[in-house]
Amino acid sequence: MPLPLSADPTVKQLVSLARQSQISRRAVLSGASLAAVGLSVAACSSSATGGQAKPSAAADGSASDKTLVWANWPGYLDQDENKKSPTLDAFRTQSGLDVTYDVAIDDNNTYYGKVKDQLALGQDIGADLVCLTDWMIGRLIRFGYVQKLDETKIPNKKNLTPTLQNPDFDPGRTLSLPWQGGFAGICWNKEKIPGGLKSVSDLWNPKYKGRIGVLTEMRDTIGLIMLENGVDIASKWNDDAFMNATDDFKKHVVSGQIRNVKGNAYLEDLKSEDTIAAICWSGDITTLNGEAGNKWEFAIPSAGATLWNDNYVVPIGSKRKSNAESLMNYYYEPEVAAEIAAYVNYITPVVGAQAVAAAKYPELANNQLIFPNTDTLAKAHIFRTLSPAEENTYNAAFQAVLLGS
Repeated sequence: MPLPLSADPTVKQLVSLARQSQISRRAVLSGASLAAVGLSVAACSSSATGGQAKPSAAADGSASDKTLVWANWPGYLDQDENKKSPTLDAFRTQSGLDVTYDVAIDDNNTYYGKVKDQLALGQDIGADLVCLTDWMIGRLIRFGYVQKLDETKIPNKKNLTPTLQNPDFDPGRTLSLPWQGGFAGICWNKEKIPGGLKSVSDLWNPKYKGRIGVLTEMRDTIGLIMLENGVDIASKWNDDAFMNATDDFKKHVVSGQIRNVKGNAYLEDLKSEDTIAAICWSGDITTLNGEAGNKWEFAIPSAGATLWNDNYVVPIGSKRKSNAESLMNYYYEPEVAAEIAAYVNYITPVVGAQAVAAAKYPELANNQLIFPNTDTLAKAHIFRTLSPAEENTYNAAFQAVLLGS
């Protein structure tokens, strides 16, 4: 049985009015045009990866340079009614660092396209700390574009959730640390589908024809279909496993079962009832219920959900690595992590944050979308890291469906 994870209506009381006008971080993950998504294919085969020597890390000048630039996604940091971040302001005061928080990332591929040439040359990209998604972090690590972290300067790394300590792209987390995470699963309008849904296959019920939405994020849409087909997406599956799921996806696009394949606009489709069920992201449904009424339910499908994280890295050309490590250490304090969780409604990677939330925000602490327990996490799967050749092939196949070829 799927695990129903609808947000408690009282959770929305924990979200400030200012937040309601923000764009969800995950809602813009795939909001770029198809041309921008197509950049993924080009980027993978870029000459920057063609056997060149990996760039050397910049010398750390943090001792004399008390500045820091942090690049992140929209709606991904606490914010009060004055558009200030209480946690970041507290860090500035505590550390003495002049931190610039740059909402510079609207898509993994488009951001990478802007900075890849500088990274390849070991140059400063204008950010000392960047948060990108697992698969993109894997690419940066593979190309040698990030700096090794000094664990002595991040003692709070001990608070990292055990299940996130050894991803295949960074065993031991020597080069990256998770910022926030979430699930991709299924959701539905409870008024239109009172009986609810149990599986991805339920989305293909003919009575919902033309009312289904899915995501333009390949690893989530195809990943969920692969899970439904019995494939462990974290394992070393083959081309057939991916292409079979892509064929299923294409069938439902061509038949009209799927109305929309979208990024940031999928929430608007749910609000307008152009779609009444969708493949979706967990934190978005918490936000949607908080802003537009408790009408939607999120569930991990019976075959499982995808699990993703956005991760901190220090770009290879940054000259302020110690400053960046100081900030990472601060946000791994459970008290601080709990405040971020209360605002962004995604999964915190910090052990101890739930206990803090239980005292301050009891409704939040019981929300499985933010503090999933062992049973919930057992139903979630991380889409394995792809080789450059696989990434080219699979992105091209996915894009062919989106472009109708």
